[in-house]
Amino acid sequence: MDKLTPRQRSDVMSKVRGTNTLPEMRVRRALHSMDYRFRLHRPDLPGKPDIVLQKHRVCIFVHGCFWHSHPGCVRATTPESNGEFWAKKLAGNVERDRRSALELAEMGWRVCVIWECETRYTDALVLAVNRCMKHSGPISL
Repeated sequence: MDKLTPRQRSDVMSKVRGTNTLPEMRVRRALHSMDYRFRLHRPDLPGKPDIVLQKHRVCIFVHGCFWHSHPGCVRATTPESNGEFWAKKLAGNVERDRRSALELAEMGWRVCVIWECETRYTDALVLAVNRCMKHSGPISL
């Protein structure tokens, strides 16, 4: 059973942002500190990637662990109330992510996902950015 009333739940959900989230801002700051330059939310690319590094042909999606069902993450749970709706909603998000990544790869882009939980600590964030950029050696912030 939901602990909030339907009105309270609606108010909470209406405040969920799709762009310029805290995890996204952390990734952007990390990339800037590593001297990368990028564009944001390019609508001409499939899935409208959060961060696009044209020079490197890399698209980065910064996914929320809950909203995109991060495998093995404690934050990736399905709510108990209205479970059928949420299961369908989250599965649809995962399928849309898969299709977007496939289309981008077919267009010659490298696609990388940085999960919300990877942005919480600097060391994990540096590893995630290095993974995306395929550096041979570590870069520190």
